[in-house]
Amino acid sequence: MKIEALGIQLSYGSKEILKNVTVVAEDNQFVGIIGPNGSGKSTLLKCVYRVLKPGQGCVRLDGENLNNMSVRSSARKMAVVAQHNYYNFDFSVTEVVLMGRSPHKNMLERDNARDYEIVREALRIVGMEAFAGRNFSTLSGGEQQRVILARALAQQTPSLILDEPTNHLDITHQLQLLKIVKGFRATVLSAIHDLNIAAAFCDKIYVLKSGEIVGQGTPRQVLTPQFIRDIYQVEAEVTEDSRGQMHILFL
Repeated sequence: MKIEALGIQLSYGSKEILKNVTVVAEDNQFVGIIGPNGSGKSTLLKCVYRVLKPGQGCVRLDGENLNNMSVRSSARKMAVVAQHNYYNFDFSVTEVVLMGRSPHKNMLERDNARDYEIVREALRIVGMEAFAGRNFSTLSGGEQQRVILARALAQQTPSLILDEPTNHLDITHQLQLLKIVKGFRATVLSAIHDLNIAAAFCDKIYVLKSGEIVGQGTPRQVLTPQFIRDIYQVEAEVTEDSRGQMHILFL
């Protein structure tokens, strides 16, 4: 699945939030979007997963314009793990994950044994199978985020959109979640605030600042001390561990 956000522009009143932004994630690539708070990362992703409609530009999934696709059709191709997930009713964890099966079902079609099997496997993968009967609203923020990832896995799409997916997670579950996503064999487009996470997991990085793309490339090409200083106004050293993995040390 190839995801293209092409020439995206979006304004709130007279304020331009996104200024001719183009981001492309090739088939099975893990593409990260980094940048300071308020740079437009989440706004761009909301344009991709149809919460916001850009004033100009378009989003394409495997070459097909998103505006020409039904919501159900796009939901069969793209699952979303958003930052905030609120429900007005007391859904159980199982019921929340079952929502991921709805794009594959006809109106009023009941959940079947295969749906429940997929849900159980998704919860097992994220380590939340013991919480299947719990009310979603009683979970911690990190537990809720893992359930929402399970819902996305149950949706069985060839692409995933992640909006700062490691918010609320401790380091163990940050790494666990992203290892799951990395091994999922899907095209991934993710907003990421932790530069070391971006260095460890991304194949390609786009840098947003004040609503514009100001850099792109592999983590090694983008995450240099000079570029980090220019974007974040902090001093940093970039080192490698014994396995050759990049690490960013902030001074």
